[in-house]
Amino acid sequence: MSRERISCDLCVIGAGAAGLVSASGAAMLGRKVVLFEKGRMGGDCLNYGCVPSKALLTAAHTAHTVRTAGRLGVKTAGPEIDFPAVRRHIERAIAAIHPNDSQERFEGMGVKVIREHARFVDDRTVHSDGYTVRAKRFVIATGTRARIPPVEGIEHVPYLTNETIWDVEALPAHLLILGGGPIGCELGQAFARLGSRVTIVEAKRLLGRMDPDHVETVRAALLEDGVEIVEGEFAAKAEKTASGIALTLETGRRIEASHLLAAIGRVAITDGLGLEAAGIAADESGIHCDDRLRTANRRVYAAGDIAGKGQLTHLAGWHGSVIVRNLYFGLPTKQSSAAIPAAVYTDPPLAMVGMTEDQARSTRGERVRTASWSFQDNDRAIAEGRTEGGVKIVTDKDGTLLGASAVGERADDLVQMLSLPVQKRAKIRDLTEPVAPYPTRGEIWKRAAGSYFEPVVFGRFAKMWASLLSRFH
Repeated sequence: MSRERISCDLCVIGAGAAGLVSASGAAMLGRKVVLFEKGRMGGDCLNYGCVPSKALLTAAHTAHTVRTAGRLGVKTAGPEIDFPAVRRHIERAIAAIHPNDSQERFEGMGVKVIREHARFVDDRTVHSDGYTVRAKRFVIATGTRARIPPVEGIEHVPYLTNETIWDVEALPAHLLILGGGPIGCELGQAFARLGSRVTIVEAKRLLGRMDPDHVETVRAALLEDGVEIVEGEFAAKAEKTASGIALTLETGRRIEASHLLAAIGRVAITDGLGLEAAGIAADESGIHCDDRLRTANRRVYAAGDIAGKGQLTHLAGWHGSVIVRNLYFGLPTKQSSAAIPAAVYTDPPLAMVGMTEDQARSTRGERVRTASWSFQDNDRAIAEGRTEGGVKIVTDKDGTLLGASAVGERADDLVQMLSLPVQKRAKIRDLTEPVAPYPTRGEIWKRAAGSYFEPVVFGRFAKMWASLLSRFH
């Protein structure tokens, strides 16, 4: 087969967040860049993940707001759900954002975009059907795909994933979700609010990586929306039925539903990349790489989900930035040098940055301290009638910030305020200094930090000192 030969500075495989940031950064520095993408530009986030799910969640949240407006003295008729119109809203959101990730935009930057599958044939060469590319450096950013549930008979059942659920034309009568992680909880609540019956089956604990105290607030919201939650039970068998599917749990319980969504995790997409030819090791969690994202082949970097460092779009973007800094600015940057926040976009949302209390205690034991504050004591939350949730700050014994968690209205935005302090290993006393506008939810961090010092600031010794000083004023 005759292939066009190209030599370049950087060859990127995968046009998701990590690949696009790597490619655009190098191209804007005048480097010759080749970008391979056999699927849709924008990757999972734009086409199957963040964008469509948040568009769906917005529609569901609006329906819920209409349905519950009476609590604020606003009387309305119940919402009427036009599911095809909801789907059109999702499609419009994707279409509006697509130009940012489009082939045309990147070609305008000078990137050579090849819409073909690429595979390594040696340590510095990749082939596709029409091209042979030899590069100084490579970035593999092929991402992950939904994990197939290890359930007997699953291959004979028409299950959905985060990719195929957007093809469902009618609102599911009963959506059964395998997996109680962020995807399962977000989509479960959204479909419940749009009118589906929803059951979530989680083998371990709902949102197991988040702060357990704050997860309880999300759990209560899901239950209030009518979502059935089954925890600590494994699925044993899946069957196709006349009306949809049936799932039998290990306890013997049988659950019938119209649709099954598999949301039990992700596996790395390494199929056909020819990694062995390039001297690169990988497993289902991702490509093996160091904290600067370098693989065993020092010409090749891994970025985004495929790097096995976490599965977040903004983390993938950060990975692209780390690679550009290392390659073209001479800045030895590690991917772990930033405190990466994570959020679950349920209503209320749940967000965190750094360590949870449990994670901190597992490594630091009795040195860990915490400070919490509830939205029940936040005036803005009271005025809005949304007082569920609160915040928790996690510190070392000396007050060094280790992490923070928030649950409640706009928690996903609030957690950003703690990202930089956690990254810079600031002290909790630093959170007491800024003056927040009143009334805002952001005041809650200062109130939580203030509570940390109450035993000292308003303790016995402080009262004695104040009494002494008052004699001279």
